[in-house]
Amino acid sequence: QVQLVESGGGLVQAGGSLRLSCVASGRTFSNYHMKWFRQAPGKEREFVAGISWSGGVTYYSDSVKNRFTISRDNAKNMVYLQMNSLKPEDTAVYLCSVGSSWGQGTQVTVSS
Repeated sequence: QVQLVESGGGLVQAGGSLRLSCVASGRTFSNYHMKWFRQAPGKEREFVAGISWSGGVTYYSDSVKNRFTISRDNAKNMVYLQMNSLKPEDTAVYLCSVGSSWGQGTQVTVSS
């Protein structure tokens, strides 16, 4: 079982940036894809971005492509999500995931 803890959320104006972090513990996760999801109030959880174990392959939802960047540091058991040009519709709880494990999430609120 992997424990995941997200941080870095907050309130930001539209056009601003935030960097989310997720630290994993409990077992090695270096052989797994890591992913970020988000869930807005009243909406289903949606995929945001994913990264291969080496970091060589990244993939994004169309809604965040060219604005968000996912990265990872396996030595630190960390995965990051750099979010630029934020929009009010990016407001959600952001969660990291590996395998069947999920973190508690961190709130991101973008004001217009």
